[in-house]
Amino acid sequence: MNVIWFWVLGAMLTAYAVLDGYDLGVGSMSLWIAKTDEERRLALNSIGPVWNGNEVWLLAAGGMMVVSFPRVYATGFSGFYLALMLVLWLLILRGVSIEFRSQSQNPLWRALWDAGFWVGSVLLALLLGVALGNVVRGLPIGADGYFQGTFGLMLNPYALLTGILSVVVLAWHGANYLRVKTEGALFERAVRWSRTLWWIVVAMVVVVTIATFIVLSGSPRTFQVYPAAWVIPFFILAALVWGFMSRGAGGSKAAFRSSVLLIVALMLTSALTVFPNLLPSTVNPQYSLNIYNSASSPHALRVSLIANVIGMIAVVVYSTYVHRVFHGKVRLEEGHY
Repeated sequence: MNVIWFWVLGAMLTAYAVLDGYDLGVGSMSLWIAKTDEERRLALNSIGPVWNGNEVWLLAAGGMMVVSFPRVYATGFSGFYLALMLVLWLLILRGVSIEFRSQSQNPLWRALWDAGFWVGSVLLALLLGVALGNVVRGLPIGADGYFQGTFGLMLNPYALLTGILSVVVLAWHGANYLRVKTEGALFERAVRWSRTLWWIVVAMVVVVTIATFIVLSGSPRTFQVYPAAWVIPFFILAALVWGFMSRGAGGSKAAFRSSVLLIVALMLTSALTVFPNLLPSTVNPQYSLNIYNSASSPHALRVSLIANVIGMIAVVVYSTYVHRVFHGKVRLEEGHY
């Protein structure tokens, strides 16, 4: 049951990375791909029906962590307290920027909220990547299970590298999403940016991979114990090759699927890197919080898993329905923003 919960939480966070990832990507590229007011409205309309629903996965993962791994929740949320407050305010900034932008025709008003949408998206993608990098690298967790460090300690070179990787991968993901959802000049610009970002993504994947081996002093333990796990990183290579082959204007759907595959492969690789730990300790490996010493009782895990599965099925059904209803190219007259 402990192992099942590890992968359930991993699946929920991966779903968030994929779904809200293209929202963040659209936001981080909005000032560069969308040049006119009409194009920025189109970009917002492309994510308008789904962006707030996509964030449910992050909230649900945090809530489920309370009942499945309460010690991880307590340590992680206390250690990342300032970062989590920043994430909360950035989520609010993005939502307010999306909703407030169309409340006035004044160009300065719209420019203000366009900037807020961009800042919120870029910094949120960066902070989430930094958080993932710190989990992979390890945190200063003492024998008492408490975080022993400061916010500045989290802004270490490796975590910043993973943060930059998160920004560029999600920007590529967002550009690919706009390729699927838009037409005309906006579509052509999205195709060009997708091609450019692909090269940056490849470079960052290589850099972060090398940095990971250096930081962890070799291959992660899971890959040593289970050699079959090496199959997963090859999906990263497959996603990059697929993205390269989908550079043409006619390969927009394939390009979007390639960025989805890349995000899933990166998240799976990260999970395998730390397994069975949830929060590795840099003070002493024995102080790490893993799926056994930080879990709730077996009964609580079973009951909460049933509740989580029921809830997540409902979310999947709703999300699938919304995406099917609003599939295809977006147009100004059909949008809300």
